[in-house]
Amino acid sequence: MTHRVFEGDAQVADVSGVRRIDHQWIPMPDGTRLSARIWLPADAEQRPVPAILEAIPYRKDDGTTIADEGRHPWFAANGYAGVRLDIRGSGDSEGVLRDEYLEQEQDDAVAVIAWLARQPWCSGKVGMIGYSWGGFAALQVAARRPPELGAIVTVDSTDDRYADDVHYMGGCLLAYYLFSWATSMDVYAALPPDPEVVGDRWLAMWRERLESAHPMIEPWLTHQLRDEYWRHGSVCEDFGAITAPVLAVSGWADGYRSAVLRLLEGLSCPRKGLIGPWSHTYPMEPQAPGPAIGFLQECRRWFDHWLKAIDSGVMDEPPLRASLQDPVPPQPTYPVRPGRWVSEPGWPSPNVVPTELHLSEHRLSATLSEGGSVLRHVASELHGSEAGDWDPFGEPADMPPDQRGEDGLCLTFSSDPLDQPLDLLGVPVARLAVAVDRPVAMLAVRLCDVDPVGRSTLVTRGLFNLTHRFGHDRAVPAVPGERITVEVPMKAIGQRIPAGHRLRLCVSTGYWPWAWPSPEPVVLELDTAGSALVLPERRAIDEPELDAFDRPELAPRPQVEVVRLEGGDHTLARSIASGEQVLVHRYPHQRAVLPNGVEVESREPDIFTIRVGEPLSARVRCERLRSLCRPASGWNVRLEIDGEMAADDLAFHVWTSLRAYDGDACIFTRSWSFDIDRRGV
Repeated sequence: MTHRVFEGDAQVADVSGVRRIDHQWIPMPDGTRLSARIWLPADAEQRPVPAILEAIPYRKDDGTTIADEGRHPWFAANGYAGVRLDIRGSGDSEGVLRDEYLEQEQDDAVAVIAWLARQPWCSGKVGMIGYSWGGFAALQVAARRPPELGAIVTVDSTDDRYADDVHYMGGCLLAYYLFSWATSMDVYAALPPDPEVVGDRWLAMWRERLESAHPMIEPWLTHQLRDEYWRHGSVCEDFGAITAPVLAVSGWADGYRSAVLRLLEGLSCPRKGLIGPWSHTYPMEPQAPGPAIGFLQECRRWFDHWLKAIDSGVMDEPPLRASLQDPVPPQPTYPVRPGRWVSEPGWPSPNVVPTELHLSEHRLSATLSEGGSVLRHVASELHGSEAGDWDPFGEPADMPPDQRGEDGLCLTFSSDPLDQPLDLLGVPVARLAVAVDRPVAMLAVRLCDVDPVGRSTLVTRGLFNLTHRFGHDRAVPAVPGERITVEVPMKAIGQRIPAGHRLRLCVSTGYWPWAWPSPEPVVLELDTAGSALVLPERRAIDEPELDAFDRPELAPRPQVEVVRLEGGDHTLARSIASGEQVLVHRYPHQRAVLPNGVEVESREPDIFTIRVGEPLSARVRCERLRSLCRPASGWNVRLEIDGEMAADDLAFHVWTSLRAYDGDACIFTRSWSFDIDRRGV
């Protein structure tokens, strides 16, 4: 049955009874102090409440301040203490931020949770919430089992830092987001604290961060296999370590959606999953694709049950709710993805069964044909240029456009028009019998929905490094000409393929700039006799009508004076004569004045260059600018970081430079250059 949702603007909640502590130092065992902003019910000291902690590095005073005001006061108005923490070395907190998800970060969070539980306004119970980094942190801290932690909500996160994050995918090194994200995190780690919070120490604290700065890409690129570096913080290593109840959430447009299903399957603690049409954001936010839902109300029901022992009915509902998306024409953004909501009794679900479509010469069929064909293919370096964003944020060019041009650069296998609708829910897998002529090679597979007029809409995709065919903990060169069978899982999806449409499987050995290209052009031989597409088919069942989600609610957000705003875009330029292609991913360039009087400006283009037939010509350039200015006090700082990454057949080469300005004076500059051996990527 249809699960009705409100598709309009969010309702503004009344938070008149909430008070805010703008800055609270929280001491750590080693003497370092972390900075938090706290929202409390007016009578919290008389009637203590549970605390809900969000711990991230994105700067509460000038990075997430507007978004924070929509969430945490809402929690306070609904009987909780909302706590927004700058993690060590970020924002106004003391210390240095050296890398993602370090043990020190987890130690700090455990100490913060204990501190919160001891406060006179806290009932002794603490929950965690977060999306992206904050969602990772909630899972990782839950695995540490702090006794005060009663439940978590993790949104757009992962249980596996190697296999399902911005660094590697299927053992393939990601060109996009790897260097892009590393450069962005270099900025967050090197920005200064706010003088109005930390006082005159701000410059000394800034210099400490600048002197400690080092490109974060170096450890990520050094650890090219799934070793202890990546196992740390990957909760899939021991799902049993998590005992606090988990609400896992994501969207089909988000890069991390597969983790929700793995968490439902792997965890033994109380857990629920929710997957909608959303991009990389909280589901009550207006970013495309919608519709947004009353997600804060869902969180309240979850925390009411586990932190207040209130029977909110949340545990009477099915373990998984997911949007089954209707077909749409391909376009670079979707304000709303239509579909229907379905529920599952668990995961794996008895309602989802594997359905095989066999490959024959350029066809997909439920019937296994006799014999088979061996098809040969050489990838084009242009394949992947219309892949869209690895992790969409709802920007105008985030989603992949019509894939017909991309399909033409691959081996393609298309079904006949379907005679009845096909519902997919789960992880499609391509089982491929292949041989390659080079020791280092990869596979890129895409699943598309082709409508009756030929338009090709991307459904999902996956990558696989053939040197990792024995596991991601080792790289074993492929034996040229040796026939092997590998399975390439794709990102999880919930999608209806209607009658009259065709399914199309596309296979290639390159996908730039998502994946860094193999050192040499690869000739692929694919034997259709041993190959198949395994689909997670959701069979029709009698379903009860689900309760409607509430209308989205948010606390009132302060007004921002936008001085300049240029929307994000992806632009392509290609020289026919030289074969060089330049792809620019431009994120929004914006300058705005925040309610605290700080004027913030950010600019962050990524430039991907390659020449047809020359995989070693691949190059990434990332540029970052972030400025903070408070005219009333004369505070005016700017950080510029830019870098390039390239490779030859033996090593990756990285150059990065950092420049910090106090007013017009450059007070710090440093450059790094390093080479890292290729290990089967």
